[in-house]
Amino acid sequence: MQFLKILFWCLLAFVAAVFTFGNWTTVSLQLFGGLVAEVNLPLLLLVTFLLGFVPTLAYQHWVRWRLRQRLTAAERALETERALYAPRVDPATEPEVVPPPASPPTPVPAPATVPTAVPPGVA
Repeated sequence: MQFLKILFWCLLAFVAAVFTFGNWTTVSLQLFGGLVAEVNLPLLLLVTFLLGFVPTLAYQHWVRWRLRQRLTAAERALETERALYAPRVDPATEPEVVPPPASPPTPVPAPATVPTAVPPGVA
């Protein structure tokens, strides 16, 4: 997946470079007071893109931050409610847990020993 991301960004950079070299012309902008500004077309497109993108990006970051703050506050409130209404166990009234009586150990019989006979002719 990382390879596809890198490939996408490289392709986008290549297309932007080809567009820039193909459209390197100056554009006259009529400003207030009779001023005329001559700007390269790729620079003008980049500035107009950033004028639309940056405020939208800032707004989206602000909304995500605010939602995180609200979620954190809701989680804190939920924890306090759980702590408030959790059943309390009083150690004085809690029944004692008595382990079952241990059974006496059973004796393990010793293994029977079988004498080994030496075959004749083996010394």
